[in-house]
Amino acid sequence: MQNSKRFTIIISLVAVLIIAFSILKVSRQISMADMAAVGYSSDTVKAMVVDIVEEGQIQLGEIEQDYQIAAIRILEGEHEGEIIEIDHGKRQIRPEGFRLSSGETILVTVGKGQFGELTAFFVDYMRLKPLLILFLIFVVVNILVSGFKGVRSLLGIGVSVVIIIFYIVPNILAGKDPILVSMLGSFIFLAITQYLVYGWTLKTQVAMTGILFAMLVTGVMSVFFVDMTLLSGFGDENSMYLMQQGGNLNIKNLLVGSIIIGTLGVLDDLVIGQVSSVIEIYQANPNLTFRQRFRGAMNIGSDHVAATVNTLVLAYLGASLSMFLLFSMNNVDFLKLMNINFIAEEIVRSLVGTLGLFTSVPITTLIACWVVNDAERLKRLKRFFGPLTNEYGH
Repeated sequence: MQNSKRFTIIISLVAVLIIAFSILKVSRQISMADMAAVGYSSDTVKAMVVDIVEEGQIQLGEIEQDYQIAAIRILEGEHEGEIIEIDHGKRQIRPEGFRLSSGETILVTVGKGQFGELTAFFVDYMRLKPLLILFLIFVVVNILVSGFKGVRSLLGIGVSVVIIIFYIVPNILAGKDPILVSMLGSFIFLAITQYLVYGWTLKTQVAMTGILFAMLVTGVMSVFFVDMTLLSGFGDENSMYLMQQGGNLNIKNLLVGSIIIGTLGVLDDLVIGQVSSVIEIYQANPNLTFRQRFRGAMNIGSDHVAATVNTLVLAYLGASLSMFLLFSMNNVDFLKLMNINFIAEEIVRSLVGTLGLFTSVPITTLIACWVVNDAERLKRLKRFFGPLTNEYGH
């Protein structure tokens, strides 16, 4: 037990160092790079609203809306410190209820007008502060509910992001096979996450075995069904930009890799839940037969899978609600709608991912039941792979 706890502390420290090094590396890259960002043009800068000069209503087509003219101070770039006026809602449709206020920081595009005068146009609101507040609330609630295990899970999330940014993305951009890179990178960050949260225990080893099997099955099914449905990977417009900027990318394999990574996010929870179910059943009654223990754990697993599938479907439908409304307004045939490339991609992504979840439940349950079914075998396995669970954090 002490060895398992020591192992968890060591890997936690390693995770902290990895995250800290990555943050320093990113900060150095940003400070050395030109601020030509993807998403906003290179002449987009921060500005502060000094005063609201004028407010009123204007008719744009069939829509009547409020507008504002605001005086702003440029906060960065070659025009830093200069004050200029911008209009908000006078030339373009804006969402109802979105208004500028004095002291607010916004993003604007700065340029020169027809006669060389300085001009600026509203681009977007600054959202970093509320996003940071939301993240801090998430961290605090996570720690309050989960304790030290919550801290370790946050470290696991950080390591996962680091591996995606500094291993998976660079290797794919370098022309390596997105499928192999995604599978290896995903398995690495899932392994680190599992050991961070659950330590060096038999529970973790069984969970990792189930995850590896399900990942391989999901990868094979992804390749097969992407080929069978003749998907090219170009359903997402971002893929078109990638092809233009990085001609050596295999977009089709990138789609398969994204399916694998997306599935593992849910697979992690499902597999560890199954292993925990088997262990709890075993500890409650060690005298059960293999079949009784397997049947009981599968009853729990089937409920978990059903709830997870329902969650995935509702999440997809919720994210696509505006799209369905748009197609319904135009009386689009929904059967033909399913044939559209980007929609077919999402269907394959969802169904293949769910099939991967289905296969993970029985195989993980079988392995876990085999581990605890024989007392002598369990004793030998504990000697090499740690205790069944971490009593200090399960």
